[in-house]
Amino acid sequence: MSAHDIIIRPIITEASMEAMDNNKYTFEVQKGANKTQVKQAIEEIFDVEVEKVNIMNVKGKLKRMGRYAGYTRNRRKAIVTLAEGQSIEIFQDEE
Repeated sequence: MSAHDIIIRPIITEASMEAMDNNKYTFEVQKGANKTQVKQAIEEIFDVEVEKVNIMNVKGKLKRMGRYAGYTRNRRKAIVTLAEGQSIEIFQDEE
């Protein structure tokens, strides 16, 4: 399994943007990935030093469209804490 298979996408929310000030970045990861795999993948892709990884499973929410109801998909997310002085450029500056 390659590093790009483990890390699916960054999660950009108001809370995750606030956490970026504390060197904490949130990513959606593959369901079978563990902390060690996530740490190695982040270090390989972004060339940074990872200090800590927290992983949680997020259950899908009930959504309705008129009388029809369904659930959003379940996912797994990882909050990665980087070492002091490290950062990840999620938004690329285009010139």
